[in-house]
Amino acid sequence: MDLGLDGAVALVTGAGRGIGLAVTRTLVAEGARVLAASRTVTPELGALAAAGTVVALPADLTDPSVAEDLVARAEALGDLRVLVNNVGGVHPRTGGFASVTDEEWTGTFQLDVLTAIRMTRAALPVMRTAGGGAVVTVASVNARLPDPAVIDYSAAKAALVSFSKSLSKEVGRDGIRVNTVSPGPVATDLWLGDGGVAATVSAAAGAAREQIVAGAEASMVTGRFTRPDEVAALVAFLASDLVAGNITGADVVIDGGLTAEL
Repeated sequence: MDLGLDGAVALVTGAGRGIGLAVTRTLVAEGARVLAASRTVTPELGALAAAGTVVALPADLTDPSVAEDLVARAEALGDLRVLVNNVGGVHPRTGGFASVTDEEWTGTFQLDVLTAIRMTRAALPVMRTAGGGAVVTVASVNARLPDPAVIDYSAAKAALVSFSKSLSKEVGRDGIRVNTVSPGPVATDLWLGDGGVAATVSAAAGAAREQIVAGAEASMVTGRFTRPDEVAALVAFLASDLVAGNITGADVVIDGGLTAEL
């Protein structure tokens, strides 16, 4: 399907690996010109940059000054039409609520909420001048499925979804659409890598990592993790004015049937 993104300028954060890298590849395949920001330019992202398909920049989004600089760099490529907020991270709290310190709460909200707020705030004036745009933010199924094992992450993602819904009501008349995508477990290093969710939970529970992964798979109707490219395709769909031009304020869940809400 032609999403009408050929020639559009897109800015993707957290683009070095996992979902962000998949989003970058998908937008490039749709003909978009992508500014890809990542804390470090990974070999995979560097290969895309070397091929001339993206502009890759190292960027620490927890630095408040970075957002406006990234938007300015994107403007150099043309009118910024798409912003994908993908920066985020999760640390299972195996010691329970009382073990989560103020610093950890602050760090989680800094990484998972404020980075997206700052990027969006920097991008909106540019999109207004261009006559419209799309902001797609990667949230999490934990926004509606709170879990004490990721209590701070769940709260942060719920805040992110609420922020996006509220903002959509303000900027819709400007032709700017604001949506969120909420994946369940995705087959990335965040879940499956060394130091990821499965490894951390297995170490705390004294169980094999394979048992934790199998349990997560069993909780989904499809019996498997979502692939990064599946999340990326959904993000690209929501970024498209051609096929999603009247979708705004939505939180689209992609979780293999994990949640049972109507």
